[in-house]
Amino acid sequence: MASTTVYLWLSFMIITQIVGEDIRSEEMSVIPDAKFQCANTTCLPFISVITTDIRNCQFACLGQSQCTAATFHRSTSNCELFDNMLNQNGNMLADVDATSMNVISGTRFPPELTTTTTTTSTTKTTSTTTTTTAIQHWAMTGNMSVARYYYTASTLSNGSVLVAGGYNSGLFDSAELYNPSTGTWITTGSMSVPRYVHTATALANGLVLVAGGGSIGGCLNTAELYNPSTGTWTMTGNMSVARYYHTASTLANGLVLVAGGTDDGFSYFNSAELYNPSTTTWTITGSMSIARYIPTASTLSNGLVLVAGGYTGSSYLNSAELYNSSTGTWTTTRSMNVGRSYHTASTLANGLVLVAGGSNGATLNSAELYNPSTGNWTTTGNMNVARSFHSASTLPNGLVLVTGGYASGYLNSTELYDPSTGTWTTTRSMNVARYIQTASKLANGSVLVAGGSNGAALNSAELY
Repeated sequence: MASTTVYLWLSFMIITQIVGEDIRSEEMSVIPDAKFQCANTTCLPFISVITTDIRNCQFACLGQSQCTAATFHRSTSNCELFDNMLNQNGNMLADVDATSMNVISGTRFPPELTTTTTTTSTTKTTSTTTTTTAIQHWAMTGNMSVARYYYTASTLSNGSVLVAGGYNSGLFDSAELYNPSTGTWITTGSMSVPRYVHTATALANGLVLVAGGGSIGGCLNTAELYNPSTGTWTMTGNMSVARYYHTASTLANGLVLVAGGTDDGFSYFNSAELYNPSTTTWTITGSMSIARYIPTASTLSNGLVLVAGGYTGSSYLNSAELYNSSTGTWTTTRSMNVGRSYHTASTLANGLVLVAGGSNGATLNSAELYNPSTGNWTTTGNMNVARSFHSASTLPNGLVLVTGGYASGYLNSTELYDPSTGTWTTTRSMNVARYIQTASKLANGSVLVAGGSNGAALNSAELY
């Protein structure tokens, strides 16, 4: 009986990561020229990403807390990440195009990365040792075709990022798409109406809903839909109220909740309305207790929507309230410790909401946590740099990345919040200082920061 044997040429990789005074290590075994046979469905990869080489495939695995193994295919640069191998090492298939890796201990990928990788490989006839060093950093990627700020960025189901509208010495109706595989932008269909400070919401049907915003001649109540399949926009139902600087939140039932905002900078709204993708119509729902614009809105794990802070035209708010989609009503919850606007709100893996920075006449470095179970806010560690008009992204490892913004000047600094310690750590700075930028999470775990302004509108983009 003929048989095929896969000889395991094992490389043991020890990764030591140093973050300030925090030192962690991880170990992986590497099996060249082999892939997992995957005799059962639990062995299938939970995600596949494109990486430039084996080392970045290893880092992609370490960046996903559930990853226990990976296979890198050289010809396609495809990196398959697995979370449940069930002792599949005995079921290896020979494949000269593939290299497989098992995480032996620890998969946590900490913040600021000074990473030393030592690999020792042995066979019957060879023995090699290599050492490489990689530092987590920002890398410039392709430029947008148009420099813009006060625009929206939406991650599509196909992995592309849609940028639409904005401002730069004039208003834009143009839109463009970022392709993470190529690192390039291409123009797509333009919106029917130029707009800025609008909202964009990715719907369950794959379309993107853009609503409201400022435009030539005043504020808009119009809305339109982008279809990624055709690259075109179509008008949909109008909101009952023209508004910008409002919030938009996707509810568990698929409806989109729009709340608050202003129409001219002098009238401020407490009204809210719902968009139904099935009927393409808007309906009025319960009003907030307080008119506010530039608050944050966060959809909680219990299905409620938390709106916090904002500005009334005369005061910065510390109040917060909850929208219940089952009843269509708002209820006040505990107030934040500090009134703020132009802040960020990030939902953490533990269900808490992290609010950071912003302004209340002075730029803030304070941060606080909302607990949906108790309705209470508690202060947490301060950011190292006070900032407003910044962006915040929850990373696959559970950390929160805060980027850029404005204080006494335009910022390129970035920092990471660790929910397990309640502390912030400064990480590598962006290549370009910017505020009013967007930050989009990509399928491969990277964060795309694009556009914004540093006194002049920017078309540059970079990846963390």
